[in-house]
Amino acid sequence: MLCAGKKSYFAAAVCIMTVTSMLAVSYLKLQRLSHQPKVIQEGRRCRGKIAISTITALEGNKTFIISPYFDDRESKVTRLIGIVHHEDVKQLYCWFCCQANGKIYVSKAKIDVHSDRFGFPYGAADIVCLEPKNCDPTHVSIHQSPHGNIDQLPRFEIKNRKPETFSVDFTVCISAMFGNYNNVLQFIQSMEMYKILGVQKVVIYKNNCSHLMEKVLKFYIEEGTVEVIPWPINSHLRVSSKWRFMQDGTHIGYYGQITALNDCIYRNMERSKFVVLNDADEIILPLKHPDWKTMMNSLREQNPGTSVFLFENHIFPETVSSRTFNISSWNTVPGVNILQHVYREPDRKDVINPRKMIVDPRKVIQTSVHSVLRAYGKSVYVPMDVALIYHCRKALQGNLPRESLIRDTTLWKYNSSLIMNVNKVLSQTMLQTKN
Repeated sequence: MLCAGKKSYFAAAVCIMTVTSMLAVSYLKLQRLSHQPKVIQEGRRCRGKIAISTITALEGNKTFIISPYFDDRESKVTRLIGIVHHEDVKQLYCWFCCQANGKIYVSKAKIDVHSDRFGFPYGAADIVCLEPKNCDPTHVSIHQSPHGNIDQLPRFEIKNRKPETFSVDFTVCISAMFGNYNNVLQFIQSMEMYKILGVQKVVIYKNNCSHLMEKVLKFYIEEGTVEVIPWPINSHLRVSSKWRFMQDGTHIGYYGQITALNDCIYRNMERSKFVVLNDADEIILPLKHPDWKTMMNSLREQNPGTSVFLFENHIFPETVSSRTFNISSWNTVPGVNILQHVYREPDRKDVINPRKMIVDPRKVIQTSVHSVLRAYGKSVYVPMDVALIYHCRKALQGNLPRESLIRDTTLWKYNSSLIMNVNKVLSQTMLQTKN
């Protein structure tokens, strides 16, 4: 195409913009066409083995599939949460089996590696495929080629295919439990605080933990509070317990935490009004409200159109304790007694405190640990006078004298219910010893 007319700079610029725009539109059309599902086989049923592991390695490819989810927020697609090598995985295909008409479709995938990879060669990824029309597939297989035998590929059940009515208000996602985790007392206290604050479900991505912790998890599973997702990521990759790549030959950071968090959001998208992303040693403490439900009702009313609420993290060092609530029957239980740790570190100059989130899962596309990467709607910082994250852990400012710490007894508002509930769990799991 040639542009005629005045030889002015403006006309030339308009001409270039027009050509560029047309080329971009043409490219996008080609992209859409190339990603459209195509029939490759007819008149047969899919017989591939259904994958049952949480993490499934694709043969001969540096790709690991966690789970596929139906996503119709923009167009009807299957979005697979996975882990891929950010350089080596260039092309993947979704194989859809339509049981109604006996047709097998192949759809070229868009591979979207999340930006928060922190230097590791492997990262969380969305593998997104357009679904064939008039099919509503229940399962999908993933292959690096549009050719092959579908019966030799593992099949993955597409979750969220059927809309559900919300069964819970709040689900907490904890990822990942590793390192032979044995902070039993603090874990029980956190679970009971979550329940007091209005949580109905806690999803834990478990790599490993102690025998005693297994006993506690069993109690909460049977109670209906906890859902454990097996997370054997170190069977597939060399994992790091650090969040940033240290040039040490590891493949992925912090036991694949970001992948697990994204999976947890999609897993609970149709069954939970809110999803809370924090660790087991963190509790979002409301300062103006008795529980999370009243707090979130107020925050949403004040912040219309907001889908992500970020709460500021504050360290309560486990090395600085109060003599109050030194409950002797808890002393034989491994772990920290959070009721004794009510001194928090002051803010550090020129250091921004990290944040954790309560999100509307239907509005999140991709999340990181301390913020969302892509979402519909706004993100807001919740003021510290409304709520803060109580984070009882090793000190970050270990050299500070006790008098430089800030005494904050917000947690004690809940002490009566918390002590009673923790004692109940300890007695029912036979962890408590008699005085």
